[in-house]
Amino acid sequence: MGEAKCPLCGSLRFYVKDSEDEYEIHEFDLTDGKIVSQGEEGAELLRIEAETETYCSKCAWHGKLRSLQRAG
Repeated sequence: MGEAKCPLCGSLRFYVKDSEDEYEIHEFDLTDGKIVSQGEEGAELLRIEAETETYCSKCAWHGKLRSLQRAG
């Protein structure tokens, strides 16, 4: 399956917003459809599911995680 890329700019890095802290984000890559966390430990405990709103770290794209997992 490989790495999922942003459909607009081709970036491999994405992030989600923390539902408990609007200023906290968690960056990750998608490899073989699985989340590879970047940054702080414990981010892997963040609940990221297929319906989670996901943002590209390089451009304005955002959408559901499932759309990236299918495209990858």
